Amino acid sequence: MKRVIISVTNDIVTDRRVIRVAGTLVKEGLDVTIAGRKHSKSLPLQKFPFKTKRFSLPFEKGFFFYATFNIRLFFYLIFNNVDILLANDLDTLPANYLASKFKKAGLIYDSHEYFTEVPELIDRPFVRKFWLSIERFILPRIKTSYTVCDSIASAYKHKYGIEMHVIRNVPLLKDESTQVEKISLPDFKNKKVLIYQGHLNKARGLEKMINVMRFLDSAFFLIVGDGDIRHELERMVSESRLNHKIHFTGRVFADDLPHYTKRADIGIVLEENSGLNYYYSLPNKLFDYIHAEIPVVASDFPEIKNIVERYNTGICTDEQDPEKLAKLFEKILSDDYLLSGWRANARLAKRELCWERESSSLKSLFFDFDA
Repeated sequence: MKRVIISVTNDIVTDRRVIRVAGTLVKEGLDVTIAGRKHSKSLPLQKFPFKTKRFSLPFEKGFFFYATFNIRLFFYLIFNNVDILLANDLDTLPANYLASKFKKAGLIYDSHEYFTEVPELIDRPFVRKFWLSIERFILPRIKTSYTVCDSIASAYKHKYGIEMHVIRNVPLLKDESTQVEKISLPDFKNKKVLIYQGHLNKARGLEKMINVMRFLDSAFFLIVGDGDIRHELERMVSESRLNHKIHFTGRVFADDLPHYTKRADIGIVLEENSGLNYYYSLPNKLFDYIHAEIPVVASDFPEIKNIVERYNTGICTDEQDPEKLAKLFEKILSDDYLLSGWRANARLAKRELCWERESSSLKSLFFDFDA
């Protein structure tokens, strides 16, 4: 039985891509452990079919967090039996690369995003240069890697001449409608529900949506998740006196997330063009909305637009003015015929955009793997 250790700096219980990958590998007979971090706000570990290891660290963000995480991870990897190391994103790669050389173990890289183009690095040239130097040194030396969409794979090919496989971050095809009532939700007062789910970080369009809610009285905005700017967003909502229109759930278990999604009427994917990472992005929440059979209002970016227009599950817009966006939402929410058509299209699309199909590429990578 091949032994695989998957590394991620995220909290294990909320990273659905990593959980799906690990679960698939376990079903294929591999011995899998996920190594992650324990945050001060971490949810308790659930019962998983794979093993887990979470590091408690003295720092939770910044240079010292990444440094201590990679040091702890390196020693964990070299003192455990392993055949294949799976590094998730650039921030786990230094420890995995060094450990793979030390242990003579195979190394596979999963790039969840175009890491050096994230908004958090664009305005920090010194920090970005540091991560670029790691990327430039290690990526061309990795034989097997994959990412979430064609645009990011093409960018890395152009940059380093490497061939990245594409494995999209799509959900499992399963019906969870019978479990929806287990989730406690606020009183929406018979209003339509808009939902954003995911990390609460810069350039996700959240500030814009809060301003939209100033002009939108027929809807309630549900924000599911946690992140660096949550307190800033909550303060913005309070100062704008919008608490009766907007609700923050905080972080939720990965298995619970679909129950929130199914309660909504429209899913929000309004990332901003703040660097190539978001412009090329294909967010997993887009597929979550499709699987919940709710229409989407999304940014007019190439990968997102390709999915939304190909399957006709919503609308893409480049509108930035909050008042005009509010009018767009009013128009959509008042058109039951349009909404029902988008829902029907999502019902068909999810049978193609599902992990049961997508995971075949993952299985091939691991079983055809040559270190």
